[in-house]
Amino acid sequence: MKLPPELSEWLNLLARWFHVFAAILWVGSTFYFTWLDGRFQEEEREAKQEGDADPEVWMVHSGGFYVVGKRKTPALKRLHWFRWEAASTWLSGMVLLTLLYYHGGLMVDAFVRDMGAWAAGGFGVGMLVVGWVVYDLLVQSPLGRNEKAFAVVAYALIVGAAYLSTHVLSARAAFIHVGATLGTIMFLNVWNGILPAQRRMIAAVKEGKAPDPGEGARAKLRSKHNTFMVVPVVFTMISNHYNLVLGHEYNWVILSALVLVGWVAAKIVRRA
Repeated sequence: MKLPPELSEWLNLLARWFHVFAAILWVGSTFYFTWLDGRFQEEEREAKQEGDADPEVWMVHSGGFYVVGKRKTPALKRLHWFRWEAASTWLSGMVLLTLLYYHGGLMVDAFVRDMGAWAAGGFGVGMLVVGWVVYDLLVQSPLGRNEKAFAVVAYALIVGAAYLSTHVLSARAAFIHVGATLGTIMFLNVWNGILPAQRRMIAAVKEGKAPDPGEGARAKLRSKHNTFMVVPVVFTMISNHYNLVLGHEYNWVILSALVLVGWVAAKIVRRA
């Protein structure tokens, strides 16, 4: 069913506005806690040298001074969860993907591959599903405990996804679906990996048991992966404005290279 142009335009505008704002909240909180964790590592090193028991991070913002402490065991008090930013970003992104691509007719380019809209849509959804399943299996495998080896394999898979998608879908759809696959992994990392681990730690404390430190380590690993995926995702969100990249014969090579640039940028931000 084709939507009236005016309705489609309004839905596009509102969904895009909501999506960008939600993404700002999600990315901002992700990098804030990444920065905060880095500062605690510095404070912990100094605390050991000076004999302090509880390192703290002091900050100033909006006319006030804030002091933050870090605990590895949750207290049975009110916890402030950062989860709806991820859900609202992903859900609004899927609304946009449906409006503009699955319903908007931007999936197919006959010069790339002459195929039906349903087949192209199935390929796109398949990328999201397969991307998450492969990533999740890799993280839980022994490879997930080797940071460098995991990065090499993950990058090879991203290059493969970039090549395959740009030879099946239109360039715009290919770039967006590589980004949407990474965004889906990020979202499911939060809701299927990080939050359940944190809930199990809280449940252990309520039962009077010591929480498993491995749960925290696994959640932190997935959160770290999210900080590296987010910069390439932001690029794919804005890539449709740059025909110089989309229309290039080796657009998949450019996309693959820019993913590496995004990883380097994330590495710099994590250490800032």
